[in-house]
Amino acid sequence: MAVCQTAGRILPSALRLRLVPILERLAATLSGADSRSRAQRMALIAFIIRILSAAIAFVSQIAIARLMGEFEYGVFIFVWVMAVLFGNLSCLGLHAAVIRFLPEYHTTSALPEIRGLTTTARIFALVSASTLAAIAAIGLWLFGRTIENYYILPLYLGLCTLPMIALGDVMDGTARAHGWPIAALSPTYIVRPLLILAFMLFAIAAGLPRDATTAMAAALAATYVTALGQFLAMVWRLGRHYARGPMKIELGRWLRVSVPIFLVDGFGFLLTNSDVVIVGLYLKPDEVAIYFAAAKTMALVHFVMFAVKAAAGPRFSAAMALRDRRQLSEIAIESARWSFWPSLAIGCTVVAAGPLLLSLFGPAFTAGAPLMAILLAGILAKSFVGPAETLLTMAGRQKLCVGLYAGALSANIALNITLVPLFGLTGAACATAGAMFAEAAILHVAVRHTFGFTLLALAGGGDNGEKKEASRP
Repeated sequence: MAVCQTAGRILPSALRLRLVPILERLAATLSGADSRSRAQRMALIAFIIRILSAAIAFVSQIAIARLMGEFEYGVFIFVWVMAVLFGNLSCLGLHAAVIRFLPEYHTTSALPEIRGLTTTARIFALVSASTLAAIAAIGLWLFGRTIENYYILPLYLGLCTLPMIALGDVMDGTARAHGWPIAALSPTYIVRPLLILAFMLFAIAAGLPRDATTAMAAALAATYVTALGQFLAMVWRLGRHYARGPMKIELGRWLRVSVPIFLVDGFGFLLTNSDVVIVGLYLKPDEVAIYFAAAKTMALVHFVMFAVKAAAGPRFSAAMALRDRRQLSEIAIESARWSFWPSLAIGCTVVAAGPLLLSLFGPAFTAGAPLMAILLAGILAKSFVGPAETLLTMAGRQKLCVGLYAGALSANIALNITLVPLFGLTGAACATAGAMFAEAAILHVAVRHTFGFTLLALAGGGDNGEKKEASRP
């Protein structure tokens, strides 16, 4: 409030009338103790972290691309995307189930269940990811002759990262469920990319070749350091937060929720990454590099939705527990607005600066500039309905989400398989944008049918939420 009063004294009257109310709302958000203020603080922190992480990732990817060249960078990106994708999926959704169940357990002070959930999720993720990596390694050994030689060793290194990627995702979910956004997001989105670049520079200084194998070794080391550090920090923090005591394990109940979430997340991740995977299957690594650079640059827009989801999930869960239909509608529509308008502003700015930004990766990467405008159209369509999938998941509609995402993924794969061989990188961008439009339309219809209100950035609030009883989780 002191800042607001100072601004009121020193600013010109016209500017003061516009700026002071904004500062007052910001001060209320930073100091408020109600659930909305806490959620907005979490969204603000997540937003800041994502801005910082986007800048770090962007700069680090530019540096790695410059060090390696388009071909080796394309090999590295293809393998790294696959490792992150399957490392996350190997959790079988338990990292998201933690976010789903912990607020409920907190409400009832169910400490044995909290201890059981946080411990079981870690062990399950490690075992599941290790099993998947072992099976994939056997398959790679048996069928490696059908794969290009330059992919083999990076793929083996990628498989070794799966357990730590899975553990990191569980730690992320645990921290989010407790409302600790810095502990949740900074290891994966700030520390890990910085370490990958640092280890890559150290390896090159030590005389190792500037190729995809060296880059994947750097990613492997960075993933282990980050995940183990986050694990130790979270164990210490949870030990201070909860007294030691018995654990109650409800694995069957958790899996009944987590497996549908796993399917939803799986379809969602495949929707997000299938374009890179299919481009890697059909086109050369240097074209993979160009496409990824364009998509990575557009990721500067994606962090808006990410930040909103981080804040909306616990709010949706709390509204469901209270069976507050009006509050649920208001939170959902407000979240859609938080998603769309910043995405529109940031997206247009990024597309306008696209040729300059892509030239930083190298002269050949400017060929990806036209792809950015196509990708932006799909991103805006998705942001227009806000975190609809989070709303459906928190409401216990996981099976519905599975069906919806199965349809959207089928359309995505069909479009990519059809358009990539015909039109190359432009076909990949059009397929991705088209799949995002289809996904947004499907989610809009599902929310309207399930809850009775219109979840769009331009929709009105109020009585929308009264049309249908919100379902309990």
